[in-house]
Amino acid sequence: MPRKAARRFGLLLATLAITSCGSNVISSTPAPVRGVAPQWMAKRIATAACPQVAGTPSCLALIESNGSVSRTVAGWTPRELQARYHLPSSTNGAGQIVAVVDAYDNPNVASDLAAYRAKFKLGKATLGKYNQRGEQGSYPKGSTGWGLEIDLDVEMVSAACPKCTVYLVEADGADGRDLQAAEREAVSLGAHVVSNSWICYDSNSCVDPKYFDAPGVIYLAASGDLGYDNNGAPESFASVVSVGGTVLAKSSSTYREMVWDAAGGGCSSNGGSSGIAKPLWQSDPDCTWRTDSDVSAVAWDVAEYDTYGYGGWFVIGGTSIAASFTAGIYGLAANATDRDAARKFWHEGSKKRAKQLNAITVGADGDCGGDYLCQAGTREFGNYSGPAGWGTPLGIKAY
Repeated sequence: MPRKAARRFGLLLATLAITSCGSNVISSTPAPVRGVAPQWMAKRIATAACPQVAGTPSCLALIESNGSVSRTVAGWTPRELQARYHLPSSTNGAGQIVAVVDAYDNPNVASDLAAYRAKFKLGKATLGKYNQRGEQGSYPKGSTGWGLEIDLDVEMVSAACPKCTVYLVEADGADGRDLQAAEREAVSLGAHVVSNSWICYDSNSCVDPKYFDAPGVIYLAASGDLGYDNNGAPESFASVVSVGGTVLAKSSSTYREMVWDAAGGGCSSNGGSSGIAKPLWQSDPDCTWRTDSDVSAVAWDVAEYDTYGYGGWFVIGGTSIAASFTAGIYGLAANATDRDAARKFWHEGSKKRAKQLNAITVGADGDCGGDYLCQAGTREFGNYSGPAGWGTPLGIKAY
């Protein structure tokens, strides 16, 4: 546990006015039981796409402005994100397979991805769609909430790595057994990188870590959208790169980033006396257990295209953006077999790190007494902070 007092959020075990996961109705916003809600929740400027139930896999896409849909594009585009992060997106990534694992089906994913890529001149997609048994057909029932997440994930991988092959593996349902089967199948299909834009809030045991630890494969997961000390599997596993979130701004040609106040991070003990064992490659002083996140990327105001539950373009938020976009960056780097989860970020010297990552030094994701586990810019442990990790991409050398 951190040495300074933590203030945590919780989730109601059931959300209000939601229908089944396979319905065409977006769930209501989850309600915090304790602590101070992040701005997206407190100010009602976004709506969770999926039901949010503690201990149960929940997708992390947030529909900004209460789901307003437009025929015109708003939000950050691939070209802007590639410029901000200095990515070799036009040259790298061919032959790399990046898999995204989600629950349920989006029957429009291929056409939606094609429209997204056409709009931003990313070229024709190479997309493989599979069920959790590796079949191209017999897909699970549809869900517009998870379907929105599916579109977001494949679009964000494409935004970073247009030349990457994207595999979508759809689990039969949003439960641990099915998602584990999909994780295993993604590796069997040959994925070099596996991205997960879902989380089990307040649980490190909703899925088995052995399904997130295949040799030579990089696993990533979003750190969550409820701020400090609201974490859980799979991002809490030591074998998974935990990806936090930032807010991006631009003035003329200059970009700035700060911590997104809802980005998950902290000590992966779920506020209790036990948690995920600290990896040997972590050495920060204020957490006995695995500390997250490891790195971060933009998690707010990004353009998405979806026609399954929505009618076109809208603006999206959530660390699911950051996780799938970072998965694309690993595709650009093309060295999954040489990585040991997030070890390199934590072992890199400060001089190299300054050349390979944008340090995030402003913002916080909660109240932890000013500790680095929730507060950026303390320099208590280098430029590390729980919600932003060691920073955002500055090229691909850190990956």
